[in-house]
Amino acid sequence: MKTVEFFFDVGSPASYLAWSRIAGIAQAAGAQLAYRPMLLGGVFQATGNQSPMNIPAKSRYMKDDLARFAQRHGVAFAHNDHFPINTLTLMRIATGLQMRDEAQMRSCVDAIGRAIWVDGKNMNDPAVVATVLQAAGFDPQQLLALAADPQVKERLKAVTQEAVARGVFGAPTFFVDGRMYWGQDRLDFIQEALT
Repeated sequence: MKTVEFFFDVGSPASYLAWSRIAGIAQAAGAQLAYRPMLLGGVFQATGNQSPMNIPAKSRYMKDDLARFAQRHGVAFAHNDHFPINTLTLMRIATGLQMRDEAQMRSCVDAIGRAIWVDGKNMNDPAVVATVLQAAGFDPQQLLALAADPQVKERLKAVTQEAVARGVFGAPTFFVDGRMYWGQDRLDFIQEALT
């Protein structure tokens, strides 16, 4: 059985579009999906990269392009006016939940992704984050405590460092059989690699 590793950060619109499709692609190919939550800000810092949204001409193009991909694949999507989102706490929550129960992590990331990339919520605001988590059936205080756990912090840091060491410079990034694929627009290559 092949495995596809999926390095992602909830603050990346391209990660959100990939998240909405990659599980179905892996399942259809009979492949295992290994979720690898990382901190995109840490990757940018380590690699000297930056969000394409920081470059005005590219930002305008990307907004259209992401909307085109979402429409083509039937994914609900809207650009978030509060972008960029500081995802440190959110990615620590995802990491902590994954360390305990991956199904809970998937459910939580689904809710966070919808909040950011469908509902346009300001997930830079801790009160908004708490409301979103509670509506998704989580105890916000428990998740914030989990995000503060030193083991969780260390795990997110380690996965982010591993990503950089393997050549990751942005999100989403996938690996199949040691080969790297970057971007939600490379999922067709991943399908081919898995079959």
